[in-house]
Amino acid sequence: MEQRSGNNEYNRGGGGGRGRGGGGRGRGGGRGGAQAGYQQGGGGGRGGAPMGYQQGGRGGGGGRGGPPMGYNQQPVRPWENRPVQGGQQQGGMNPRPVHGGQNPRPVQGGMNPQPGQAWGNRPVQAPVHGRENRPVQGWAQPQQFGGPSSVEAAPEDVPVTGMKSLQISDSPSPALATTPGNKLLPMRRPDRGGKVAVRSTRLLVNHFPVSFNPHSIIKHYDVDVKLDVAPGSKLVKKPVPKSELRSIREKLFADRAEILPMDQTAYDGEKSIFSAVDLPTGSYKVELSDGEDSKSRTYTFTITLVNELKLSKLKDYLCGNLIHKPSEVLNGMELVMKENPSRQRICFGRNTYSREYGREDDLKGGLAASKGFQQSLKSTSQGLVLCLDYSVLAFRKQLPVLEFLTEHLCLRGINDINNCKREVLKALKGLKVTVTHRRTKQKFTVAGLTTESTRNLKFPLEDPEGNEPPREVTLLSYFQEKYGIDIRYKDIPSLNVGKGKRQNYIPMEFCVLVEGQRFQKENLDRNGAMLLKNISVASPFDRKNNICRMINAGDAPCGGDIVKNFEIGVNKNMTSVAGRVIGPPDLKLGTPNGQMKVIKVDREKCHWNLVSNSVVEGKSLDRWALLDFSSASRRNRLNPEKFVWSLRSRCEKLGMHTEEPLAYRSTNMQAFKAVNNLRDLLGYVVEEASRNSNGPLQLIICVMDGKDSGYKSLKWVSETQIGVVTQCCLSEHANAAKDQYLANLAMKINAKIGGSNVELTERLPLLGGQDPVMFIGADVNHPGAMNGTCPSIAAVVGSVNWPAATRYAARVSPQSNRKERIVNFGGMCLDLVNSFAKINRVKPKKIIVFRDGVSDSQFDMVLNEELRDLKAAIYEEHYKPTITLVVAQKRHHTRLFLEDQGGDKRRNISPGTVVDTVVVHPFEYDFYLCSHYGQLGTSKPTHYYVLSDDHNFTSDQLQKLIYQMCFTFARCTKPVSLVPPVYYADLVATRGRMFQEAMLEQYPPSNMSSSSLVSSASSSASFDDASYKLHAALQDIMFFI
Repeated sequence: MEQRSGNNEYNRGGGGGRGRGGGGRGRGGGRGGAQAGYQQGGGGGRGGAPMGYQQGGRGGGGGRGGPPMGYNQQPVRPWENRPVQGGQQQGGMNPRPVHGGQNPRPVQGGMNPQPGQAWGNRPVQAPVHGRENRPVQGWAQPQQFGGPSSVEAAPEDVPVTGMKSLQISDSPSPALATTPGNKLLPMRRPDRGGKVAVRSTRLLVNHFPVSFNPHSIIKHYDVDVKLDVAPGSKLVKKPVPKSELRSIREKLFADRAEILPMDQTAYDGEKSIFSAVDLPTGSYKVELSDGEDSKSRTYTFTITLVNELKLSKLKDYLCGNLIHKPSEVLNGMELVMKENPSRQRICFGRNTYSREYGREDDLKGGLAASKGFQQSLKSTSQGLVLCLDYSVLAFRKQLPVLEFLTEHLCLRGINDINNCKREVLKALKGLKVTVTHRRTKQKFTVAGLTTESTRNLKFPLEDPEGNEPPREVTLLSYFQEKYGIDIRYKDIPSLNVGKGKRQNYIPMEFCVLVEGQRFQKENLDRNGAMLLKNISVASPFDRKNNICRMINAGDAPCGGDIVKNFEIGVNKNMTSVAGRVIGPPDLKLGTPNGQMKVIKVDREKCHWNLVSNSVVEGKSLDRWALLDFSSASRRNRLNPEKFVWSLRSRCEKLGMHTEEPLAYRSTNMQAFKAVNNLRDLLGYVVEEASRNSNGPLQLIICVMDGKDSGYKSLKWVSETQIGVVTQCCLSEHANAAKDQYLANLAMKINAKIGGSNVELTERLPLLGGQDPVMFIGADVNHPGAMNGTCPSIAAVVGSVNWPAATRYAARVSPQSNRKERIVNFGGMCLDLVNSFAKINRVKPKKIIVFRDGVSDSQFDMVLNEELRDLKAAIYEEHYKPTITLVVAQKRHHTRLFLEDQGGDKRRNISPGTVVDTVVVHPFEYDFYLCSHYGQLGTSKPTHYYVLSDDHNFTSDQLQKLIYQMCFTFARCTKPVSLVPPVYYADLVATRGRMFQEAMLEQYPPSNMSSSSLVSSASSSASFDDASYKLHAALQDIMFFI
């Protein structure tokens, strides 16, 4: 319900070439040259090996006997994936020597390798703070947007002795880079990172440096598995189930181990095998049997080479010499890293979980919490890293079915099953089981329960030879004759594990639940849910230790011999990085006498309160109505007089003059059962209120005695058809009328009717001029993973008051199922720009867009489709506002921990903590910002990625801007974890999902007419956009708060 969101913010806590010039082809550019640093001889000509340290040679290995550089050193292992620091790979500059031209820093974990030493599992040391990703002046830039391609020739070699004086530009990049096809690329970092801070802090990050051999080639093979069917057989060729594919592959590789080495390959479980060695291609026969009483099946397993993944491309990318991320290489390495855990752990989605659990993980009811990890490879300034984070899921225990039911349903005895068959069916239907009365690996899916008890079950038994007609036997006699087993529990139902119309009865006592079957947390009882939450929401100290324990375990991504066979190594120490803490802004609130007041927030939590303070701009609530749905409740029936008096009193203290309600109507929760009833009820309230006032109704407060799915219908009807904002609350809290609760309610009401609760005392960084600025937030809400028909919901919000930028208008639109691109992005933004112009009498000259919910692989879509769509929609001959585009990512796994927690295991990083070195992208513009105080679990920073910037923000300016905006969220008295435009867009997209679900309740799919669907090639599953269109009275106010 709405009031639950109140005031709480939950944490989502060379030179060289051919003896001259600057690399490349013996002249400028450094193309294909040495990429990691220090050369003997020339180093870096065309075709040069991307090694860390080279000796002389022709072309890429150091020219033709080029002179050695100004210091001598021993060659180290030739594949340290250390990116060149400060953009040294560009412009043909010689690299900066470290430690005054002495030997380079030792690698992590030991001394420098001696000449000829074999490759070891030690990645290079992380770069020194402040030296990451510095573009050198004169660095040749890619083609600029809107202009011709031009690449400057590299300057002549700079003597090593002059490297210390080399100055690196801090000026922002002038324009957004493009590819030759005029495709926009994410912009490069404009500086070395921010410098502004009230204090610095040492942090540990769950990034584990990965080393690899850039000369290695991973072979990618396509796999095709088909069941052999004899001519004339009744068997129909069907796709091989995914559950069998791994078994088939394991059987083949075990039988042909001499040519198909298991530990030098990784399998994705479907169509791809990645191998460190050449595999013989062709087709192989694999015979597989589930056990006794099961016929063996023969499969044809065909292996075809489809690609060779050169790790040198990844090396080039990390060093900035490739524009596009080598996704195929990274995907192959990801699969290799996941192979060891997937063989030993429970795989669920992209995560893996332990097969074991302790007493503290027992959730009761036959359930257990399994601790696991989610992993990914990331390209960072220190090179390739493995990001490993802690995860917990609830699973059903691998128990005999009867034991599971006894725990899950709290049965006193086995025969109690007869008294709760509906609950038994709900608990077991769809689950997979194995059997114990015979030897078999076969898994069966529970289709249902038998209507008869086991004692009375009969079925026709066919003669395997076909010589005799089928005879009817009882299940009891069949088990006695076939297996020599007496069924013990004869008076309870058996399980039906048949497929389709074919029945297959198995007594429950011989069935065992298959391991790794997830239990939805929403279905846990109160105690189980609380225990799972306590395990999941681990303190920073516990989370860090869990991650460190997992990375060192034998079933970890780097455990076993698989990654070693691919010449990949992982440093098992977390990355140490320097963070900065940005100071909080001063805020503006009101006083009881109507004056403005500047306040400072709490130094530790950055919270503030409204005691003796009022909102900065309180709107009068003159025309409102009260709709009471609690009249039938015996326990929580509303006391309307007390509630109205208490609410009016608290609103007055906050600077919101509030009149008596114009209308009061009492009803019960049955009104939520039908949408038409709600529509009529709201209509009566509006009509009654209009008779008592000349102006339109501002608000209807709806008091409910409990949660109800009809809440969605209420919002849909009121916001798209009636045109009045509603505020819902529970009668239990309304009757208690606690001061904090009423203050939260009043803040939401003030924001909904056009007020402003808090503002910054100073204008936002770089935006303090007279040019009006508009902030836009965009997000897409997708239906559940198994839903392939319902539309995705796109939402866009835009600020409409300048310079405060605290009030937002919203637009919502349905689109094709699971389509992430916002199809009508330009149109919705144009509508919001016009709303801004109507309210401020001028169009915004600067626009800052925050996009939520997109992954790195979708940046191209945001830049080259959504951004272009925006410009095409709003640009006019004499109106071309500057635009900055920032992606806000919440679904990442990077966590920041304090190196020194000061003895407090629950201490999180401070609000305002920023990290923009070492663990960020090697050359693109991103940073991590934790803007909120983490009270529960471990704070999760938001990952901000700047794709385009016409305003030339420095790192400091943009970070300060976003952090300060987090203090302006309308319904909190503390900074939130996500920049408000994105937060609001998420709320609006969720509201749009409510609209869609309410429509489904009124118009079930079977009764829905063709006219209510948008029938087009691009959006075949979307509902009519008109059903989501906001009422005109609500289009420019914050109805969604």
